Amino acid sequence: MSLVKAKKHLGQHFLTDKNIAEKIVNSLRAAAEYKQVLEVGPGMGILSDYLLQQQQYETYLIDVDVESFQYLQKKYPQLGDKLINGDFLALNFADVFNGPFGIIGNFPYNISSQILFKILDNRDQVVEVVGMFQKEVAQRCAEKPGSKEYGILSVFLQAYYEVEYLFTVKAGVFNPPPKVLSAVIRLTRNKVKQLDCDEKLFWQVVKAGFNQRRKTLRNALSSLINKDNMGDDPMLDLRAERLSVADFVHLTNMISENR
Repeated sequence: MSLVKAKKHLGQHFLTDKNIAEKIVNSLRAAAEYKQVLEVGPGMGILSDYLLQQQQYETYLIDVDVESFQYLQKKYPQLGDKLINGDFLALNFADVFNGPFGIIGNFPYNISSQILFKILDNRDQVVEVVGMFQKEVAQRCAEKPGSKEYGILSVFLQAYYEVEYLFTVKAGVFNPPPKVLSAVIRLTRNKVKQLDCDEKLFWQVVKAGFNQRRKTLRNALSSLINKDNMGDDPMLDLRAERLSVADFVHLTNMISENR
C-alpha cells in the first residue's frame, strides 16, 4: 500500500515511533467502565495496530481524510463499518455508541480546543480520553489554579474530569515534524453528574472571569451582576486564575442568589 501524504490543512503530523504509540494505547486504564473505544484521526494506523490487539474493547476509527480512510480500509478490512470516514466534530455519538466509551488519538492541533469542548458536551458518555496535543494545550488542561496557563479550558475540564499530564513528546517522532513540542494527557470522568450550582450560569461566570483575566472578579463579572449586589465576598477581589472549580461553584451560587 502506498503511504498517506500528511495534509497541512488537516493539521496532520503522523506519529512514527512505535514505542510511543504503544505507550499511548497502554495509557487507557478505565476499560472496565466501557467496551468501545473511538480513535480520532488514525492516519496510517500506528495507534490502531496496538488498539486492535486489545481484547477488552471494540475499536472504532474515524478520519475525515479520504486518503487515510481508503488506506485503512485496505489495512483493516475486518473493521467494516467500525471504520468511519467523517468529521469527529460533526459525529453524533449516539448514532454509533449505545453506552459509555473511550476516545484516543493524536489529535489535529488546529482543532484541539473544539475537540475538547465536543468531549465536554458529551461528558456523560465519554468516560476516558487519552490524547496527544500541543504541549501548551496539554499543560493548560492539567494546570492548577494560580498560574497564567490556568484558564477556561482548565476549569471546565477539571469540573468533570480528572486531568493528568502523562508525558512530553519531541517533534522528531512525527512526519512531518511539528514546530512545537507535543504531550499526552489522560482525562478520566469523575463522579460529578451535575455541579452544585446553575451549570449554565457557571459557564458564563468562568468565561466572564477569564475573558478579562487581568481584572479582579468584582470588575470582570459586572456584566452578570450589578456591583451594588455583589456583597463583600473576598473571592471577588481575586483574579479568575486564582479560583478552583469549587470556588467558581461558590461564586456562581452567590451571583445566582444576589442578582
